[in-house]
Formats: sequence, C-alpha cells, structure tokens
Amino acid sequence: MRDVVIVDYLRTPFSRSRPNAPEKDKLNDFRMDVLAGRLIKTMVERKGINPKEIGDVLVGAAFQVMEQWLYGGRGIVALAELPETVTAQAIDRQCGSSMNTIHTGVMQIMTGNSDIVVSAGLEHMTHIPMAGNPYIDPPTAQLMEPAYEKYDFATGFVMGLTAEKLFKRAAEKFGVTREDMDRYSLESHEFAAKGQDEGFFKDEILPIELADGEIYDYDAGVRRGSTMEKMASLMPSFDFEGEITPGNSSPLNAGATAMVLMSKEKAKEYGLEPLATIKSMGWAAVNPGIMGLGPVPASQIALKKAGLEAKDIAFWEINEAFAIV
Repeated sequence: MRDVVIVDYLRTPFSRSRPNAPEKDKLNDFRMDVLAGRLIKTMVERKGINPKEIGDVLVGAAFQVMEQWLYGGRGIVALAELPETVTAQAIDRQCGSSMNTIHTGVMQIMTGNSDIVVSAGLEHMTHIPMAGNPYIDPPTAQLMEPAYEKYDFATGFVMGLTAEKLFKRAAEKFGVTREDMDRYSLESHEFAAKGQDEGFFKDEILPIELADGEIYDYDAGVRRGSTMEKMASLMPSFDFEGEITPGNSSPLNAGATAMVLMSKEKAKEYGLEPLATIKSMGWAAVNPGIMGLGPVPASQIALKKAGLEAKDIAFWEINEAFAIV
C-alpha cells in the first residue's frame, strides 16, 4: 500500500442558513457547486498541478436534489475548468459525505489506481433545507411497519431526536447533564471566536466577494458574547420535555470544501510539502436512533488498522453537530 498525503485544502466561509429568511444568508446569492469549482481551480493553480494528472474528482453532498444534483460530480469538473477527461463521482453518506470522498480517494491512491485525487463537499441549507423539503421522501409508511421497528427510524429520521435519545443514555450511564452540554457548546463557540480573532482560519478560507462589494471571509455561525445564562434560557427544539436546544445543537450552514490528495511519491515529484499523512480510516454503523454514537466504533476501527490505541492519540477532533456527541 502506498502512503497518501494531503497537499492542500481550502474552503469557503460557512454562512448561517436561513430557509425562512434567505436574504440573511451571506451566501444566498451563490450556488455551492459553483464555489466548489472555484476552490478546486484555485488549489490546482496555486500548487502547479497538471490537471490531466488528476485521477478523480469526488464530491459529497447529503441532499443531491435541485441545484445540488451533481451530475455524478461532472458538473464540478467543468466548473473547476478541468479537462473533460477528468473523471468524477458524487457520494452520499449523509453527514459524512465529504469525509467519505476522502476515504474513497485515499483508497484509490493507496491501491495505485490514482496518483492525485480531489475530494470536495458542499451543502446549501438555505436553498436545500432538510425540513419540509418536497424532494426528500423516504418510505416512511413502510419503515414504520413492525418488521422494521428494531431500526428505530421514527427517531433516526430526526437528528434532534437521536440526540435526545443519546443524551438520555449518557445521563444514565455517565451522569451527563443539560448544563454539561451547554457548557461544552459555549466553550466551542468561544474557541471558534478566539480562532477567528487570531487568524487561525485565515489560510483555509477563500474570501468571497458579495454583491454589495463586501469581502466575506469568516464563519457566520460563531456566536460571540453568549453566556451560560443565555444558553440555559433556550427552549428544547425537538422534544418539549427534552434537553436538546438551539444552543447545544448544530447550526444550519451553507458552504463548500475541497482537498487535494496525492501519493507521497507524486507530492515529492511536484516538490510539495505534505500537510499530513493519512494512516488509516474507519466507518461503522449503529442503530439509527442513536446515530451520534457512530464515531466511537468508527474510531476504534481506524485505530486498530493503524496499530494504535486511544491513549496514543494526542489530539482528537470530532464533528460537534450536537454537544452530546
């Protein structure tokens, strides 16, 4: 197996999506496939990559309908102004869609099927919302039949309810409280604000010029000036008797991301300094009703493949969609 390295990554700023007030979304005037193409074009040019050497462009999105219908990823190839001979895929693993493009790209390079792969992801939750979207129509009636009860789709189809269920388990097993979740969320926003102030995200964000001339280059979902008192005052969002609120849940966002993966040999050939080496990957499934538990077995699989244990990892990063995760 060949070593796989990350040589570049870039993203748009992430706006706050407002399906009911689209004019308040900083990126309301943009399609995310167009911006994803811009990200890829920028990286290919600044790293001096011969676009004909790109083995695949992989694009992830959870809701591939309307403007997020990705034409199998080929639309992004054109928007990035890559040669028509560059192949593409569109990938959907729901919340993990863009991460899965990295998994697939890494496997292509490890096995020698590609030397260079571009991974990308996008979502515009103002234009393509989850709630009330007529283009999202799971077979609810069938999945509510007794034969499927063990999968708990009644909970699994609503992410907030899965968080409520996971919270109850954590409260019983570990004594986790609403206050714990609120504090974790508050600290997350405080860290993000500190990172913005110190320019931590500057190099990874491609500034976007808005219609009014503003150069938009920051994540709008960071809530400054919040307090534990404000967090405690928020009402539950999914269960009137629950503990999951707007404060300890994920925001709705619009944005696009992209990353260039290479074999270690190809990066050396280009004279590019790797930003990181991908040692292993893991994915796992749990009951849909407690989907937030998924990172635990997935991490265990990745650790085992790498010959590591949790104690060997000095720094962990995990998606903070819900504080209870």
